[in-house]
Order: sequence, then structure tokens, then C-alpha cells
Amino acid sequence: MIEEIKQAPMANSGVFDLKKIAANFPETADTMLIDTRLTNEDHASARVFRVYHPAPAHYHATCDEYLMVISGRATFFLGEAPPFEVGPGQLIFFKQGTIHGTPEILEEPFLVLAVDTPRRDPADVIFVNPSDGTPDSFIQSKRLY
Repeated sequence: MIEEIKQAPMANSGVFDLKKIAANFPETADTMLIDTRLTNEDHASARVFRVYHPAPAHYHATCDEYLMVISGRATFFLGEAPPFEVGPGQLIFFKQGTIHGTPEILEEPFLVLAVDTPRRDPADVIFVNPSDGTPDSFIQSKRLY
């Protein structure tokens, strides 16, 4: 089940130790991803997530997404383009409705900083092939800091 993170209202700014947060992710997961929200504003949200299992073709109907790879390596695809390798320091951007996925994790842990504009509701995960998953099988949210 998707858990909405309940947290106190954010101040006007914040500082997050991504290395410390990354160290708190569990070694395994039943879902494809686990994330922890850093900010949760209507106009944008920021999360750190770890990919545990390949993520099949899906899209988000309500937001654009910026993904910055923190650690690990994986193959990633956007739309009809062939998969490409991503690793630390690379930024991936795509508009709402863009089909994307992670077919293979090449080096673990594969950790990503995500910024969604506007905020992405955790249930906004639409699989191209509905039998590939549901929002509940896709991601679990945990407070890891």
C-alpha cells in the first residue's frame, strides 16, 4: 500500500545529507522502488529513491520529472529511443506523459534524486502494460532521515 509521508510543514529552506539518507535504505524491497520525500510542496516535490527491481515502461500524467543519479548504474529508456546507460552525476529530464523505465540495474545501489514539477502524487504511475504493476507494487515511501 502506498503510504503518504506525514511530516511537519517545511520551513522556507532545508539542508539534506544525501549520503546519510542513502545509507538508510534497506538492502532489499518487495516493491520496485523505495523513496523518501525531502520536500512536498504543491508546485514541486523532491525525493530520493532506490531502484531494487527493473521498472517496466510507465509514465506520469501530472508532472515533469528531473532525475539525478547519485550512485550505481542502470539502463534507462525514454519513449521509443533505445535504452542507454546512466550513472552518477547524470541528469535525466522528461515531460509528463513520457514513457520511461529502467530495464536493468547494472551496479547497486542505484540511487536517484528526483524533482517532480508539479508535485507527483504517489498514485500517478501508469504502466503501459497494466499487468506489469500498480502504484502499490511500484513504490513504497518511507521516512529515512
